[in-house]
Amino acid sequence: MRHGVDSGLFQQTAHSPSYFELSRTGAGDLVDFCIPCNPYFPTAEMFDELSKNLEAVLKFYPSDAAKIAQQLSTVLGLNPATIAMSNGSTELITWMDHMWIHESVAIPIPTFGRWTDQPMESNKRVDMFLLQESSNFELDVDEYIKFIRTRGSKVAVICNPNNPDGGYLPRREIIRFMDELADLDLIVIDESFIDFVEVERMPSVAAEASIRPNVVVLKSLGKNFGLHGIRFGYLVANPGLAGKMRQTLPKWNLNSLAESVVFMLAEHEGEYAESLRLLSRDRYRMGVELSRIPDLTVYSSQANFLLVKLGNGVDGRELRDHLLSRHQVFIRECGNKLGMSSRFARLVVRPEHDVGRLVEGIRDFTQARWTTDHASHSSHSSEPSLLMHSA
Repeated sequence: MRHGVDSGLFQQTAHSPSYFELSRTGAGDLVDFCIPCNPYFPTAEMFDELSKNLEAVLKFYPSDAAKIAQQLSTVLGLNPATIAMSNGSTELITWMDHMWIHESVAIPIPTFGRWTDQPMESNKRVDMFLLQESSNFELDVDEYIKFIRTRGSKVAVICNPNNPDGGYLPRREIIRFMDELADLDLIVIDESFIDFVEVERMPSVAAEASIRPNVVVLKSLGKNFGLHGIRFGYLVANPGLAGKMRQTLPKWNLNSLAESVVFMLAEHEGEYAESLRLLSRDRYRMGVELSRIPDLTVYSSQANFLLVKLGNGVDGRELRDHLLSRHQVFIRECGNKLGMSSRFARLVVRPEHDVGRLVEGIRDFTQARWTTDHASHSSHSSEPSLLMHSA
């Protein structure tokens, strides 16, 4: 069954069009493999609880950010003086760029687009350290430090795990990186996907950031909890840096829905831990299923998504459009990511039955391409005999 999706939506943004934009074009009942989320959290019971309070959530002002931060710090076991909360992690990226990035910033690519786009929009020099496909996009800390010194970068960023490949650096390597570059204006460790890491028990360096003069750790509750719509992120830094950010942000920069979720967390820590266990299981199963598809390379990931490389001659935009129009499956084609091409796609980890629909769609696309190519080859194969006859 075909659905009328305006492919022009994908040319209008450096990222992906929203779920709502696609839905309004008649995309049907989408299975979303594009937006990184947690399919197991919040639970159905938590959504029921939120639904019952929806009228109050929409009608009344939230508490100010300081009160919400106090509750979050209690749940996380952090000093509230080291936290600044925001309306999405991209709000913090924007303010960090305006406040603390004055000349230049070093960033490994490919990575989350706002880390390159935001400073370029404000006319900063962006020193891009290219992660090599031949090394599976793994970040070599020593080579990155050497690059930062050679370029004279004033600020350095690492996303850990990285987006879109899910590559992860051990905690000890991140700490070594921070110590080696203690003289920089700022070091940012973007841990938006850190909760999905399973190879290390306590991978975050937030506690270390809070006692260093030039380190900020960025967090995204929206990505962890699968609640992108509430726009909820925060940073952890020493009280001086965190305090400057709090003074810059509006007093009521968080909405009532975000506040409701924060105050629910303490009662649902067990469910959240279970959601991470289930997602880790699904990541392994999904990787196995995708690896069975011929000419598809699947990269190892510690995030809630998998990076794949398509076979020779396969355009990710064609696959994306085919999956969307014929199977109502929405994926992230990576052609507009710096350091990547349209032969790469990022696929969010989802439960087994959804993965079955994705795999079926990819196999259908492959079959359709083979049929088209075979028909084209057959029609061309007769031409040489005609040319030879006329010669």
